[in-house]
Amino acid sequence: MSATKGSSLWTAVAGGLIGAALTAVLLLLAAPQLLGVRIVREGILGNPQILVEAADALRDQQYAPTLAANRAAIETPFASSWRGAERPEVVLVEFYDYACPYCKASNPPIDRLLKEDDKLKVVWRELPVLGPDSQAAAQASLAAAQQGRFRLFFDRLFEKGRPEPDSIRQVQAEVGVRPMPQTPEFEAELDKNYQIARAINATGTPTFVVGDKVFQGAVGYDALKKAIEEARARG
Repeated sequence: MSATKGSSLWTAVAGGLIGAALTAVLLLLAAPQLLGVRIVREGILGNPQILVEAADALRDQQYAPTLAANRAAIETPFASSWRGAERPEVVLVEFYDYACPYCKASNPPIDRLLKEDDKLKVVWRELPVLGPDSQAAAQASLAAAQQGRFRLFFDRLFEKGRPEPDSIRQVQAEVGVRPMPQTPEFEAELDKNYQIARAINATGTPTFVVGDKVFQGAVGYDALKKAIEEARARG
């Protein structure tokens, strides 16, 4: 082989090696972005639940500072408007309205959770947003709580159906609640509940708070139980 041919061959080989090396470097630099986008896209298409979980995680992060700043106000019941453990490991709070059918539908799951978990405390907070009858029911409920008969009143009024002046009076008589006029203490309690609801973006009832999580609507037994377990694990 002549020197010229040998030199040309070497030049071609060297050029090929350099080209391959440059290509490899470019692939190494570009691959994380290109492959990353592709992997993420395929992951989302294969499991759309990822988006829901990501949204839930972001929402929890947004709520956490507000919940931490208002923890005592949220979890401290008004008089006897609570049930469960006096020294709980976890507190579940429900903002509710007596005229809300979804609040009524949430009562059996909550009763089940209380029956199963002797370290759980449930606190009910009045959030009357569905009209004058809701307001009247909330006032009567606060009076019942102050007189130590909240749970009796709560259960019986929900059994009656949508609250009305007559049904409210009937339940008060049945469970031994003395009618009371609106007091500054009742007004302060309702104002506080409205303020907390706005702070956690509660758009209606029921709204639940468990640990650092906020749930809108009648989410049911499984979601609440999972949240209780997670709150207990975090301590």
